[in-house]
Amino acid sequence: MSGLLLGVLVLGIVGTTADLLLLAHYEDTAQLIPLGLLAVALLIVAWHTMRPGGRSRRALQMTMGLFVVAGIAGVGLHFAGSAEFQREIDPSLGWRQMALKAVRAKAPPTLAPGAMIMLGLVGLIYTLNPRTES
Repeated sequence: MSGLLLGVLVLGIVGTTADLLLLAHYEDTAQLIPLGLLAVALLIVAWHTMRPGGRSRRALQMTMGLFVVAGIAGVGLHFAGSAEFQREIDPSLGWRQMALKAVRAKAPPTLAPGAMIMLGLVGLIYTLNPRTES
C-alpha cells in the first residue's frame, strides 16, 4: 500500500510540475516557490527510494510539510490577486460580492494551490507507515 501512495505522490509531483511549467508559472519569485519545492521533492523521493531510512523519511516529511504551508499561502496569494482584479473592474463591489467573484475567477484560479496541500498530505500519510524507514 505504501508503494501505491508513493507512486501517487510522484505522479502528482510530475503532473503539477508540468502544469506549472506549461502555464509559465515562473514570472516572479513567489511563483518559483512551488516549482522549487516540487524539484526538491523529486530529489528527496529518489533519495528515499534508493536509501530508505530515518533521515530520508524525515526530509520527505519536512518537504511535505512545506508543501502544505506553500499551498495555503498560494491559496491566499491567488485569492488576493483575484480580489485585486475584481476591485479594479468594479470598485463598487462589497466584500462578499468581491470574494465570491474572486473565488470563482479562472485567473488566477484561487483553489489551484490546493493541489500542493493534497500532495503534501499524501506524502505525510506515506511517511506514517513504519516500513518507510527500513
